[in-house]
Amino acid sequence: MHSLKKTTVSLVLGSGGARGLAHIGIIKWLVENDYEIRSISGCSIGALIGGVYAAGKLEIFEKWICEIDKLDIISLLDISWKSSGLVRGDKVINTLVELLGDQKIEELAVSYTAVAADIKNEKEVWINSGSLFEAIRASISLPLFFTPVTRNGVELIDGGVLNPVPIAPTFSDHTDLTIAVNLGGTVAEAPIEELKPVPSKSSPQGLKIHENIYKFISRFRSEKKEQKAQDWGAYDIANQAFDAMQSTIARQKLAAYPADYNIEIARNACGTLEFDRACEMIALGYKKAQHYLPEKV
Repeated sequence: MHSLKKTTVSLVLGSGGARGLAHIGIIKWLVENDYEIRSISGCSIGALIGGVYAAGKLEIFEKWICEIDKLDIISLLDISWKSSGLVRGDKVINTLVELLGDQKIEELAVSYTAVAADIKNEKEVWINSGSLFEAIRASISLPLFFTPVTRNGVELIDGGVLNPVPIAPTFSDHTDLTIAVNLGGTVAEAPIEELKPVPSKSSPQGLKIHENIYKFISRFRSEKKEQKAQDWGAYDIANQAFDAMQSTIARQKLAAYPADYNIEIARNACGTLEFDRACEMIALGYKKAQHYLPEKV
């Protein structure tokens, strides 16, 4: 039996590429266990998942991301041919806007901050107003991969460069708990076990959602026929180095500013671009939430 009063939460969602799909499972567990998410601070994939949840579109996004495969992912990569980054990222963001619709951050039901990095001035930039997906695009600008975003005359890249688990934007929140999710956790020696997907509660819009997802997947598959997988070897090495750097920074930040609860996802749980393992990562996040957080009675 659940308690009548919901525990209010400030949720801090860290960066880490496809591992961040575990954020979905964690959010699902919190909602199912009567935690009320009042505030979200996120960078990179954390900004994306947190923003989608704040916009009330997490169920649609989950169904979509669990349907795509490796070739679908390649079809979403618009090569930039610029020295500042391999991929422009417009196609990814435009697809998400088309699927989910854009919203103004200040009109969201949940307080939301996306964290990016002003690399020239070596400081974090907190984005808490304006277009939700423009904020997300700035925050996911992974160095070498996505091209940087210019906002108000400042060139922004992935917030994880300076703060992979951005807890500071939640300091002024008046919530019961702060829960931080670190995707740069200790390397798991054993392989991550295969987990069954976490079922979503049925929605009256279920049929419409399924039809929309089918249209998107069909479109990707028609576009990708002539595309071939790239050799991502050099980027894999760069991403491993980036992960190691983020893991070290995250440990230092969380030691200095501890949350009430820290949830750790092993940094080798999946590769940065392995978005085709979405259902597995969502289930892992759900399981980790069960392990780290108290179940209300």
